[in-house]
Amino acid sequence: MRKGLMIGATEGPDTSLDSIVRSAKDAEEKGFDHLWMANIFGFDAISTLSIIGRETNTIGLGTAVTPTYPRHPSAIAQQALTAAAASNGRFKLGIGLSHKIVIEDMLGFSYDKPARHMREYLHVLAPLLRGETVSYEGTQYNVNNVALQVPGSGEVPLLVAALGPVMLKLTGEMADGTITWMTGPNTLESHIVPTLTRAAKSAGRASPLVAAGFPIVLTNDPDEARAKVARMLEVYGMLPSYRAMLDKEGVAGPADIALIGDEKSLLEDLKRIQETGVTDFCAAIVTDDKETQLRTLEFLAQV
Repeated sequence: MRKGLMIGATEGPDTSLDSIVRSAKDAEEKGFDHLWMANIFGFDAISTLSIIGRETNTIGLGTAVTPTYPRHPSAIAQQALTAAAASNGRFKLGIGLSHKIVIEDMLGFSYDKPARHMREYLHVLAPLLRGETVSYEGTQYNVNNVALQVPGSGEVPLLVAALGPVMLKLTGEMADGTITWMTGPNTLESHIVPTLTRAAKSAGRASPLVAAGFPIVLTNDPDEARAKVARMLEVYGMLPSYRAMLDKEGVAGPADIALIGDEKSLLEDLKRIQETGVTDFCAAIVTDDKETQLRTLEFLAQV
């Protein structure tokens, strides 16, 4: 199981572009395999990771995730291929549907039939990321003889944020893997990994990547830390798709799936996650305390 850091999903002590680049360099020096960046209402994740790609040499980079609705699949493909070229092939594109409250209520797009939207989106996007020419006629997307030429990009691995059975099947059939958030180890083991793996196998695809994002805090006062995490991540427990995964796990809220405790406790948690079949652990250090952040970071670097 590879280890990575997730940024952008929660607020941290340093939030400027320069500090993000410094953090990426530091993560690379510490031996992290990947840096994953959420795309919410701050820096554009693909653009930021393109910059980081020019400032680093070995660390893998990926979005976790960029919403599909606001960007035509050809546009996001062009961005992703550029990011891959900027990072010498170290970039993975993670995409997702986002949520109705964002896509429909805030941005004004219809969120009707999201799975159909994603299927059409992948029919256009996936071939473009492989360097192929695409012609496709659907209800939402119609493209004719579209091709992109981005020197030095190579093929870009594609991950889809998939939680329900329909989306997991679609992802297994048409993408390289998934990236999750607010999904506990029991749900990963019994639902996410096997459903995705069966779909990929049936489609004749390679074993899928499963990148799992988890909040994590190294602390000697887990009760206080868990209460703080509950406040900081409260909104995620209110979003329907995440709420469904928390209910499937049998927990009350986001803090209940967070990895919180001392070194021994966190090592046990990480072992449990690896046993589920997760290929990439994505650590979101959730704290507003600089000392706690650094302590957690150093622990993860040594694992």
